[in-house]
Amino acid sequence: MKRLFDAYVIADWTAGEGRKTGEQSLWVGVMKRDVRFRLAYEAHNPATRAEGEALIASILTDLNKRGDRALVGFDFALGYPQGTAEKLKLGPADWSGMWKFIADNVVDKRDNTNNRFAVAAKINRLMTDAPEPFWGCPASQAQRWLKTTKSSGFAGLPEFRATEVAARKGRRQPKSVWQMHGAGAVGGQSLVGIAAVHRLMTAMGSSAAVWPFGTGWRGLEPSDVESLSALFVEVWPSLFDITPEPGEVKDAAQVRITAETFARLDEKGELGALFAPPAGVDAAMVAQVEREEGWILGVREGA
Repeated sequence: MKRLFDAYVIADWTAGEGRKTGEQSLWVGVMKRDVRFRLAYEAHNPATRAEGEALIASILTDLNKRGDRALVGFDFALGYPQGTAEKLKLGPADWSGMWKFIADNVVDKRDNTNNRFAVAAKINRLMTDAPEPFWGCPASQAQRWLKTTKSSGFAGLPEFRATEVAARKGRRQPKSVWQMHGAGAVGGQSLVGIAAVHRLMTAMGSSAAVWPFGTGWRGLEPSDVESLSALFVEVWPSLFDITPEPGEVKDAAQVRITAETFARLDEKGELGALFAPPAGVDAAMVAQVEREEGWILGVREGA
């Protein structure tokens, strides 16, 4: 069976401020063909998100020039719980409206300083005029619309997306996108990350798509991605058993193993099936995922 992709690019993002490399920093792993058409892996550790975004753009440009199609995975949420865009009174009230709102409001400077807590507070103010659904911040960032501790509610919205509910049935427990601060929090990096992916997608135009929003939540065949140079997806490296090699930091191991896993499945003709809904998912859930929430590639439990 023909492969869906020729290269696999995985990014372990961060919302942290200040230049940083090594542990708890941004890592980009690339699995691509060498001059002998064998898969070879390379790792990059840019010190800032701006450098990371520029690196990914350069990698995708080079792959496109070679005629290689890339699967591009990011380890943060690409969607929000059903009803978020409507509650924010966005038009359109779907993932694209949410992405545009985030891109228009997030300021992420070249030195890694950013306004993610201010954006979370603004969303809370517009939604509820209260410190929910987003919660969690350093004491220095606390204000009327964003508190350091978890609120009692989530503005009538789910705490978790359907994909996180499904993933939490296993032994690993993904965090809610509403949590902005604390161990394992993904809320902040989702805000700065979506803004970055929005810029990358805008620059690439119709040659790029995001799954499942732009493709539908269904199994993919080579013909489904034939017109693309890149397909952007949400990944969660904790789905896989991560064992760092000697001297390798955990973040680096996560992107390497995720890239290796998807490349191996693609070689065996098994990757396309992961883009389809798990068994037992009804039409309403498909519409919910395709319109607003998105899904983590590789989560197979029914929600």
